[in-house]
Amino acid sequence: MRTSSSSCSNGNDTKKFKGDVRSSGVPSRVVHVRKLPNDINEAEVIGLGLPFGKVTNLLMLKGKNQAFLELNSEECAQTMVNYYSSVTPYIRNHPIYMQYSTHKELKTDNSPNQRAQAALQAVNALHGGGMGGMAIPTDPASIAGAAAQSPVLRVIVENLFYPVTLEVLHQIFSKFGTVLKIITFTKNNQFQALIQHVDSMTAQHAKLSLDGQNIYNACCTLRISFSKLTSLNVKYNNDKSRDYTRPDLPTADSQPSLDPQTMAAAFAAPGIISASPYGGAHAFPPAFAIQQTAGLSMPGIPTALASLGVSHGGMAAAAAAATRLGFTGLTPTAGHNVLLVSNLNPQSVTPHCLFILFGVYGDVMRVKILFNKKENALVQMSDGTQAQLAMSHLNGQRLHGREMRVTFSKHTTVQLPREGHEDQGLTKDYSNSPLHRFKKPGSKNYSNIFPPSATLHLSNIPPAVVEDDLKRLFASSGATVKAFKFFQKDHKMALIQMGSVEEAIDCLIKFHNHDLGENHHLRVSFSKSTI
Repeated sequence: MRTSSSSCSNGNDTKKFKGDVRSSGVPSRVVHVRKLPNDINEAEVIGLGLPFGKVTNLLMLKGKNQAFLELNSEECAQTMVNYYSSVTPYIRNHPIYMQYSTHKELKTDNSPNQRAQAALQAVNALHGGGMGGMAIPTDPASIAGAAAQSPVLRVIVENLFYPVTLEVLHQIFSKFGTVLKIITFTKNNQFQALIQHVDSMTAQHAKLSLDGQNIYNACCTLRISFSKLTSLNVKYNNDKSRDYTRPDLPTADSQPSLDPQTMAAAFAAPGIISASPYGGAHAFPPAFAIQQTAGLSMPGIPTALASLGVSHGGMAAAAAAATRLGFTGLTPTAGHNVLLVSNLNPQSVTPHCLFILFGVYGDVMRVKILFNKKENALVQMSDGTQAQLAMSHLNGQRLHGREMRVTFSKHTTVQLPREGHEDQGLTKDYSNSPLHRFKKPGSKNYSNIFPPSATLHLSNIPPAVVEDDLKRLFASSGATVKAFKFFQKDHKMALIQMGSVEEAIDCLIKFHNHDLGENHHLRVSFSKSTI
């Protein structure tokens, strides 16, 4: 097939393709990929080439179900074509075919090729412009060192904004070889897991590639180390532990046992490419480099990811991002998103006060203080995960002299008053509020969610505002200011320590979004630090 003037029937994907024609069948660093599914995306095509070297250019011809992938060398392209000629790759049950292109390089116009370029930038940013940073060791000393390690990995998930399930971990770690057993648990208020691979080499590959990566954009960060254990003893197959070699184990609770279809899916976990080079520890040709194709978001480059549609403005967005990257299993569990807040102080509580406080842990859509029981309120969060987060952090905290009780409500939504029915301003709709902290994709707020504390983090402070101004402002609420410190490198941010957690909660409600002049509105959140 000649591709010197290939174009797509979709006007958005039309591109000029220029290259030097080569005789058919001659190795080239440009690989021609055919029979792609209609809903293919750039990340998935790049994923085909990542295990073999750096992908330097991409041309998508979606209308023709084809793509051209340029690698950084002919050797990488040869390894790729040779590998896939013996093991046919599948994307969503579609067999994919590839051959050398008749062109030795891709020259694409950037403007109509923005999505492909954004995908490439995201991958290159992750690896600092190079793909060889995680090459699999082939020298005897390195291999011996890896073999001496345990096949069991200890995984800590930090910034747990969305729930991470056993199935999610299995799907991610299976990319690097067979996972035999998983045990999940909570220790020191952190979600942790022990994951046993088939051997220590596979475990090392998984650790090298996944340590420090995020499961979802800007949150759920994996911290991975080798466990001292060399084998796991799993007694039950349920949502907390699983032995994939023993499907006959009991569940030990009231949950139904796994059906055969679910168990088969757990064993297979095909991910992006069913016939992946990550099929096992010994499936890698020696020159391969491990690359991140597990559908994980790439930290530090939210803009590039957002251009791929990988946003994080709620559970639906996270699920969509995971699905686009081939991970249908990465869907945060949904739950009730309406909370019942009781034992409030009816003399001082307002919808705005609950909006600001609960908004620290998610985007508050609506608030209703009950007309006949003003010590009770309903708070509707954007999704069930945010509701769970707010409940776990705020239940039992003191607000206006009373200890709040926060539970899930039986209601699925907060009803607004019917037109013409006045409810004294007790019901407010905040769905279009500009004060939501989590609507912006890749927001830093996702990685700065902490329990209420006496120390508050202040940001967006204008240059003219000094320490005494802020201490006077916070003392004006009647609270005690114990300490204050500007950030050394950035005077737009500071820490302020109040006399108690209750005082800090009250000050956060009063002064978040406070106008400090010069078009600067103060941002206030709880801090994990102390002064």
